[in-house]
Amino acid sequence: MDEIRGDEIRGRTAGTAPVPLSVLDLVTVGQGRTATQALRTSVDIAQLAERRGFHRYWVAEHHSMPGVASSSPAVILAHLAARTERIRLGSGGVMLPNHAPLVIAEQFGTLEAMAPGRIDLGLGRAPGTDGATAAALRRSDRLNEGADDFPQQLAELTRFLDDDFPDGHPYARIHAVPGPVQGTADGGVQSTARPPVWLLGSSGFSARLAGALGLPFAFAHHFSARNTVPALDLYRESFRPSAVLDTPYALIGVAALAADDEREARRQVLTGALSMVRLRTGRPGLVPTPEEAEAYAFSPMEREFVDGWLADIVHGTPDEVRTGLDALAKRTGADELMITANAHGGEARLRSYELIADAYGLPTAV
Repeated sequence: MDEIRGDEIRGRTAGTAPVPLSVLDLVTVGQGRTATQALRTSVDIAQLAERRGFHRYWVAEHHSMPGVASSSPAVILAHLAARTERIRLGSGGVMLPNHAPLVIAEQFGTLEAMAPGRIDLGLGRAPGTDGATAAALRRSDRLNEGADDFPQQLAELTRFLDDDFPDGHPYARIHAVPGPVQGTADGGVQSTARPPVWLLGSSGFSARLAGALGLPFAFAHHFSARNTVPALDLYRESFRPSAVLDTPYALIGVAALAADDEREARRQVLTGALSMVRLRTGRPGLVPTPEEAEAYAFSPMEREFVDGWLADIVHGTPDEVRTGLDALAKRTGADELMITANAHGGEARLRSYELIADAYGLPTAV
């Protein structure tokens, strides 16, 4: 295995935060907004996160969702790498069954060359979309095979990243470039370091696999809160030390939004709840405005879903959000909190991260 240092995985705590704080970006697009504006907001948030001492900034892969413009994480990360200097950037995650492992190794080798020592490769096995779109992405309707083959795909990707297929393997003479081969070839001076691999999950499968392989693990608490503690327990119980980590390291994705007052926070998070109602009922669209979300007549079944959804979002004033995040870190034992702030407009999201940073006394410049 080529060089990966534990300090490239373990985050740094800043201010009074109980654990390192990071950002998960879905590049949401609201009604009356464009994807161009959403991507500009992503740059603004990444720069704010870097300035205020958040540890890393990840982008999630989604497809065929009008309200989410993050279908190409590698492209967005290249854009962000050119506009930041220190913050770690990564995928949260790339849905590996949608892609050939060699392609992902090449993309993230390119990102590593652009921003050495700053890139994370987070991998998931879900499609990040509906079944029909997944079939179009994979050019196959046998979707379960992609998920079931995830351990083999992961092993192949790791071999490409490390450039260490054994002699006699069909891929032994194939190299992911940019990559380690450029450092080991005659006259090569390229570093052989490559991005650390994280496994992402919302159930026990990836938790167990990450533990068995000694890899860092990221759990999607923001949409699978009931499974968080069992999955983290399984990860820790399954963990075996590796060349990457000697002890477990787990972060959780957390939906959290702070506003100047509690009512405004409620208005903002309700837009995301209505988006989820529409997505779950086969009507995905742009993120609605707070005014539309407040005026929407939820059916009794929809209201039950919304109440449950909002219960898992930490929202309110900065002090209320800080208290909620502290309690969540204590309850789950997570090593890092990765905050996703979903709202209609970029201004509300930017304000939320600024307020959370203030609540924890994060640095105003780093």
